[in-house]
Amino acid sequence: MCCNWVKFLRTTGNGVFSMFRLWPFTIAAACIMASPLRAQDAAAIPPALLTPDVVETSRGTFNFTNGVPSDETAKALYDQLDFTYAYRAYMDAMRGVSIRALRRGMEDMGIKNNEVLVFSELMDAKSLFLTPNADTIYVMGWIDLSDGPVVIESPPDFLGIVQDAWFNWVTDMGSPGPDRGIGGKYLLVPPGYDGPLPQGGYFVAHANTNSILWFGRSFLKGGSDPKPSVEVIKASTKVYPFQPGGVGTSIAEFLKGDVQLGKISEPPATVFHEGTGMVMNTLPPSDWSYFELLNEVVQSEPATALDEELMGPIAALGIVKGKPFAPDDRMKGIMTDAVAVANAASRNLLMNPRDPDWFYYPDSSWYNMLFESGYEFETPIPEITAEGAKPYPDTGYRQMDARTAFFYGITGITPAMAMRLTGIGSQYLITARDAEKNYFDGSQTYKVTLPKDIPQANFWSLTVYDNMTRSMLDTPQRYPRAGSQSYPSPAAETAADGSTTIYFSPTQPEGVARGNWIQTDPDKGWFVCLRLYSPLEPFFDKTWRISEIELVQ
Repeated sequence: MCCNWVKFLRTTGNGVFSMFRLWPFTIAAACIMASPLRAQDAAAIPPALLTPDVVETSRGTFNFTNGVPSDETAKALYDQLDFTYAYRAYMDAMRGVSIRALRRGMEDMGIKNNEVLVFSELMDAKSLFLTPNADTIYVMGWIDLSDGPVVIESPPDFLGIVQDAWFNWVTDMGSPGPDRGIGGKYLLVPPGYDGPLPQGGYFVAHANTNSILWFGRSFLKGGSDPKPSVEVIKASTKVYPFQPGGVGTSIAEFLKGDVQLGKISEPPATVFHEGTGMVMNTLPPSDWSYFELLNEVVQSEPATALDEELMGPIAALGIVKGKPFAPDDRMKGIMTDAVAVANAASRNLLMNPRDPDWFYYPDSSWYNMLFESGYEFETPIPEITAEGAKPYPDTGYRQMDARTAFFYGITGITPAMAMRLTGIGSQYLITARDAEKNYFDGSQTYKVTLPKDIPQANFWSLTVYDNMTRSMLDTPQRYPRAGSQSYPSPAAETAADGSTTIYFSPTQPEGVARGNWIQTDPDKGWFVCLRLYSPLEPFFDKTWRISEIELVQ
């Protein structure tokens, strides 16, 4: 037809043909487009570019006609797409929901903004709290920066962390922080704040969210008595709004006309609540209510508080700041299914690590993902040399398995948890399997041996956790721990060769001292964490090694 059209133009005279004189290439292209596609041209299209009429996958069979999906296929593919968004919203944002659940747990106990919860006789197994310890005095609270900066006065001899609403590290307090353990004033500044800040007298930390959760631990004096440390905590810890133009603002700065002077006044008294013996649920949910908590986080924080790539799947589910969250029955069903799968996948990563680099010793079940991923789950933790710290170069990618497993099982993230520096902070190893790589059976008896000269400058402990809740295993023992401290249970006794053996069983084995036994539950699985407070070089160079946990026949 195109060739006939060109022939017609040529025979109708210069007048008509001149109208098309400027379009020769267009006409030629039209002829080509209109020509039937030859067989050899179709065969030249690489198969990888084609979508077959029938696509067989593990997610089902999808049907297309000339590249167009059938109605059933279109519906199935949208269901699959929304499932992936919901799955990612769990895996990527679980940390924010965990923080929100911890705050809700405190609110349920009556803890208000700027108030402080103290476990004066340590946290016991009645509280649902991700892998806490039963060796130190926990201190915690939540803060709302919506009305401006807030001050936390940290007590001395403290290990503290400040986290934002997405579980991002804001600053350390205490020994790993800038006060280096002598105590100090921390000024937490909200996102977008453009008001005056003090010239000095405070450690200033800028947060990306308005909701802040902080917590820390204080050690027992002499490893046996919490009361003196609790007295210091209550005398030194204060939380109150910052007063611009007050302490930290000099008269000289006022004379420059940059700021106004404020009143110098005593801050309001800080309210303390007792936590020991209280039932506290801080666990993030793994059912539909997960998304309800996620929506609370999104609604209460700046829209830019989390990376837009991470917020994309969340928004695709209808969780958008300033908008009502009201999924229909179809979407709610898909999200419920996705959270069940994502929870299962997260549990698998924590209980069954697949990355060989997580395991601390060759052919061992003891692991800690932070040595390879760092506290940002991106770069291994720095080497410590005689010349100082030597950081590794950035990898440029997030270690997703490490991030998921960590936040599924642990509360709190800080550089102090991921360092090889001796005598500061604490280090951890976890295992859920025995020497034969079998999971622990709560009805059986096991033992582990710590060789002599356990590498810690402060104290060490082993704590047992319930597989299901990732919280301390609740048994009549109340505090499922053993260690070098003599509170809240007797200190572990050492053998003549200097080694220490700890037993795990439902009943106390004959001939085993109370301090060398942690009670288990025949009906529950468990895992265990080794803690070294102020770890020493033999731990880092691995010349000291805890044994694998053996089944006692």
